[in-house]
Amino acid sequence: MEKYEIGLIPGPVKIPEEIRRVWLNDFASSDLEDEFFALYHENQVLIQKLLRTKNNVVITSGEAMSILWASLKCTLKPGEKILAVSSGLFGSGFADMARAIGAYAETCEFPYDEVPEPEKVYEHAKKFRPKVITAVHCETPSGTLTPCLAEIGKIAREVEALFVVDFVSSAGGVELDVDACKIDIGLLGSQKVLSLTPSISISTISPHAWQIINDVNYSGYEAFADWREVPEKKFMPYTHDWHSMKALNISLENIMNEGIDGACARHSEAAKLCRDLGREIGLELFPKSEEICSPTVTAFYVPEKFTWENFNERLRARGLAVGGNYGSLAGKVFRIGHMGSQADSDLVRRGMKIIREVLA
Repeated sequence: MEKYEIGLIPGPVKIPEEIRRVWLNDFASSDLEDEFFALYHENQVLIQKLLRTKNNVVITSGEAMSILWASLKCTLKPGEKILAVSSGLFGSGFADMARAIGAYAETCEFPYDEVPEPEKVYEHAKKFRPKVITAVHCETPSGTLTPCLAEIGKIAREVEALFVVDFVSSAGGVELDVDACKIDIGLLGSQKVLSLTPSISISTISPHAWQIINDVNYSGYEAFADWREVPEKKFMPYTHDWHSMKALNISLENIMNEGIDGACARHSEAAKLCRDLGREIGLELFPKSEEICSPTVTAFYVPEKFTWENFNERLRARGLAVGGNYGSLAGKVFRIGHMGSQADSDLVRRGMKIIREVLA
């Protein structure tokens, strides 16, 4: 299936027509033109406004996994310690990645249908004394939203750890204050709330993080170091994707025109509608409490009388695409993505109507 009549997968989401038209343009070389560097800087400023931060913003080519790896490779040397706060697949994934690069990782683990408890994180961090603490704002496979980033940020400061947060699938659809949460490195993907292709990634980097990055001195393709003064020096470590940068600019301007509060409200309304309709037709939420559900994605148990494969096949036969799952949730939990362009009440109603028909 090359495209979905009703797409409600949790990313990549449907790209609005206005943004798709960007790829009809014939841009020049991003390495050589002042206009590109001006566009880069404009996007930096818009991201700072969106995420309420004064930290430096780095915008790189590549899907969001590239900056998850970068956040670890640029801050950890072999043998150094990282504490991964985990209530889902991506939370524990930070620990797995850290071990792969030779770091010593421990996981402060919580059930996938719950969210982290600051008290437990504090006790673990105080005892372990990691160099880096990681957390995930929205655990997309679980459909949960971590409400205690600010508390974990304070813990990281107390134990003198760098605080790295994956808000790949939440930022732009959920209220987020990077500076108030004391986030040293924040990670955002383009194919979620921003409604773009999975082609660029955005990182917010604090002055303290830059000190660590300079000390570690990682120099691979994902390295942050050479991006610190891109607009000022008009130099990049590789040729950037001008089309995606222009698309990002349109997406950010659209959010600003709607208003950040308005965009967050639209996501919350779509999420509530999805869950209300789901309950009406007999679906069971995966998270233990609706209070910890993310405004950008909803996770339901696969209905008892179906296998995931059979359920998915019947939905697709009617033109609806939703998300399956991974790891321990594979075959048990499915996800509805109401983020970015898909945070649309009419679209959610159409999708839930098809699920109702399949269940009937």
